[in-house]
Amino acid sequence: MAKLSLFERRRRRVRTALKAVSGAKPRLSVHRSGRHIYAQVIDDAQGRTVAAASTLEKDVRGKTGANAEAAAEVGKRVAAAATAAGVTQVVFDRGGFLFHGRVKALADAAREGGLEF
Repeated sequence: MAKLSLFERRRRRVRTALKAVSGAKPRLSVHRSGRHIYAQVIDDAQGRTVAAASTLEKDVRGKTGANAEAAAEVGKRVAAAATAAGVTQVVFDRGGFLFHGRVKALADAAREGGLEF
C-alpha cells in the first residue's frame, strides 16, 4: 500500500468524521486549485450531485481569479443552486484544505446565501 501524503491523510480524516456526524444531510464539498475553486453539494445516500458551482462558469470566469472574492461568488452560486434544488442543510466538507482564506470565504458566502451548516 502506498504511503499517503499529509494532505490525503487529512482529507480522509475529515471525510470519515463527517460521515459519522452527518446523518442524512448532503455534503458541501470544496476543492481549490491554484487557478480555480469548485464547490458541489453531494447526496451520498443516492450518490449524485445536487448542485455545483465553480469559477469555470462562463459568466464568472472572465472577471474573477483565484482569490477570496471569486470564492465568495462561487459560495453564493452554490447556495442558490442548492436552495433551488430543495436543500437547506448541509455538512461542510473542506477536504484536506484548511478552513482559511478562499475556503472560508466560500463557506461564509454559502451561509449568507441560505445554507445551514
